Amino acid sequence: METFGRRYFDHCVKFDFDRQPELKSVFQTSKSPDRILKELALYCEKPILPHRTLLLFDEIQECEEALNSLKYFYEDAPEYPIVAAGSLLGVAVRKRKMTVPVGKVKILKLFPVSFKEFLQASDPATFRYVDSLKEIQNLPEIILNKLGSEYRRFQVSGGMPESVVALLDNKGIETVESTLQDILDLYEMDFAKYAEARDIPRIHAIWHSLPSQLSKENRKFIYRIVRNGARSKDYEDALMWLEEAGMIYRIYHISKPGMPLSAYQETDAFKVYACDCGLLRRLARLPASVVTDPTANYTEFKGAMAENIVLQSILSLSDGQIPCYWTSGATAEVEFVWQWKEEIVPIEVKAEKNISGNSLSEYNKKYKPEHRIRFSMRNLQSNHGLLSCPAPLAGWMDKLLRLTERATQA
Repeated sequence: METFGRRYFDHCVKFDFDRQPELKSVFQTSKSPDRILKELALYCEKPILPHRTLLLFDEIQECEEALNSLKYFYEDAPEYPIVAAGSLLGVAVRKRKMTVPVGKVKILKLFPVSFKEFLQASDPATFRYVDSLKEIQNLPEIILNKLGSEYRRFQVSGGMPESVVALLDNKGIETVESTLQDILDLYEMDFAKYAEARDIPRIHAIWHSLPSQLSKENRKFIYRIVRNGARSKDYEDALMWLEEAGMIYRIYHISKPGMPLSAYQETDAFKVYACDCGLLRRLARLPASVVTDPTANYTEFKGAMAENIVLQSILSLSDGQIPCYWTSGATAEVEFVWQWKEEIVPIEVKAEKNISGNSLSEYNKKYKPEHRIRFSMRNLQSNHGLLSCPAPLAGWMDKLLRLTERATQA
């Protein structure tokens, strides 16, 4: 936000309601934007000018009156642009029964850095090559190798900005690990700060069960892995809390791939993934040295990491539209089923070059989709509606599908 403010405005001033609790009194004594601005001017050295100064309200969940004031700024002082941010804002609003000025603010969802964004910073030349693809064809071996190397590095840092910067600035793996651990520790503190007392141990238990849940060959969420004798009704609120906090994604099973997907979800069968692959790796205590070794074999969890990254790419491409997954009894499972334009696209994910299994073939026989995608570490190619794609290119999935569509029409 500060970078944006410095780049596009003459001035940028930040007010942090967590670090400066005295700011709350400014909003508690008046709802008038004019008076609020006069008092805020006492807390900053830069001028607050209409159209020329960007106001940043950080940790706004700490001051409900500031959140409500956005309505009055919108109505009475629109010439003062404001960007507000908050930690676990949705969770805090629900717990404290805060009023959100609906229709007066634009809500933006922020996701962790994607591999596509990571590659743009870590290897600009390889990024430009991939980003400029005009047709589906095998990539040069050198490009494929560079993608694999950077992809493994991304699995180490994940998409948390601070850990990405630590890795790209060559601060060392120890710094990356301590950064990720600090984030995990802060999450644990947030459990106690924003969750109901009865839910705190359940949230903690679910969060720490993720590596075990995803290490199974069948990654369906099982309550007894969280705790022996655990029942769904006791843990539903805890799952919802983690979802609202943006820490997990729940991927529901569908009975069949119909439009819209939400109409065919089976809410009692789902898989749970982490918001970020780097946090998942650190939560599982998987050493970075194992991930960066292309010969390392950690089987099921390697597959889980691959699925988590593809999911993050899907979410970044579809503005948070969560896909589903499909199974056919105990014989076939397609990791993700995604709505792309007016199509339902099945997506299979393989961690390495081994693409054995008949799940995608079973799906194809039953539903005959126009497009199918298989992510693995094999080269890029398209064959009779099957887009075989290196997993690092998941962030370009939309473009690659369009190229495939164009080639088919030609």
